[in-house]
Amino acid sequence: MSEHAPHMRDIRIEVPVLARVEGEGALELRAREGRIEELRLRIFEPPRYFEKFLEGRSWREVPDTVARICGICPVAYQMSAVQALEQAFGLTPSEWVIRNRRLMYCGEWIQSHALHVHLLALPDFLGYDNAIAMAQDHPEAVHRGLSLQKLGNDLIRFLGGRSVHPVGVRVGGFHHAPSLEDARALGDRLDQAVDDAEALVGFTAGLDLPVDEQTFTNVALRHDDDYPMYAGRIVSDQGLDIPADDYADHFVESHVPHSTALYSHLDGQPYLVGPLARLNLNLDRLSPRTRAALDATGLSWPSRNMFHSLVARAVELLEALQEARRLLEAYAPTDTPYAQVEPRAGEGFGATEAPRGILWHHYRVDDEGKVVTARIVPPTSQNQARMEEDLRQSLEAFGLHHDDDALRLRGEMVIRNYDPCISCATHFLKVRVDRGEG
Repeated sequence: MSEHAPHMRDIRIEVPVLARVEGEGALELRAREGRIEELRLRIFEPPRYFEKFLEGRSWREVPDTVARICGICPVAYQMSAVQALEQAFGLTPSEWVIRNRRLMYCGEWIQSHALHVHLLALPDFLGYDNAIAMAQDHPEAVHRGLSLQKLGNDLIRFLGGRSVHPVGVRVGGFHHAPSLEDARALGDRLDQAVDDAEALVGFTAGLDLPVDEQTFTNVALRHDDDYPMYAGRIVSDQGLDIPADDYADHFVESHVPHSTALYSHLDGQPYLVGPLARLNLNLDRLSPRTRAALDATGLSWPSRNMFHSLVARAVELLEALQEARRLLEAYAPTDTPYAQVEPRAGEGFGATEAPRGILWHHYRVDDEGKVVTARIVPPTSQNQARMEEDLRQSLEAFGLHHDDDALRLRGEMVIRNYDPCISCATHFLKVRVDRGEG
């Protein structure tokens, strides 16, 4: 048998259960002669009925209800929901409210990116099975990640009352305005965090990241002035430029036979949302310090290397910390932390940037402000088709002659580029590979 014989074998990989993931998932792969003939990322999501739960509910209940959809990104769900309901009611929140919604969103980006970079992704590139094993040799990295995550959680708690499923958000603004003393105490903790995050950008760029150049469509929000987070138009690098209202005219969700998770396509094609897409489309919206840190890495941007998602998260972590510091320095309490709501029948749309990508909400309400219909499209489902496409290209480029463990690890790393919830699962995959002669 020649040295190239492994390329000629039939390969069948089955990962029957993805542990520690929101819902159930599995990966199936069949290959022949070094080419993948079939690849299925099977996500089994039991019905959660959140959209149906909302029907008939008062507008007052929506923010607290949607916060329960995700324990990692509750702020994103609340912010997209209140945007949509405020549009339906013809309500414009004050500048104080908009600034502090962005501040609260900074907290979510900080805690989510810190978790993903340090505890979910970094063990891959430092050669460890998990963060616990990595902590024995790199305690400073784990400590930095946990410290940044706590800071992000405290920013969420500042306005939300608590960091998980916060309760401070309401249509029209916030239930209360925190004190100036609390704002100053929180702001005092940001300087060291900004320095740490700046160093993290260079650290992640200096890792031995795989070279995995691909062609894909980037989709993200774009704001006139800010790096997109709380607001913006939906744009792509293929010329799309629309308000949230027109999302359904271009993006279509559909079922596939092998998965209960919805797949989303833009004009019939897979697309990428999340940190890498945001950075690729909004390099000119970075602050000077963040852009200098990114330029100092020597990496070329926009990037087509999916593994640069790790660097993009570090960049956004630095950007969010600086933005939070700026907003806290300008913070002043107010006696009117929310605008009065006058319900009316209407329709509204909201789109914000969750850490994992665009989160879109659409509501119709009656004249009492009760929800008639609700539709929510999370970033995970939007990335689903792109994730499968990425797995196919990445594993073929990596080489199907590699042994089972190597193929498993590369597949895990690809999945971790997309979504912290899925990322949690893949350190503990069990892979079975059946190989026969081609």
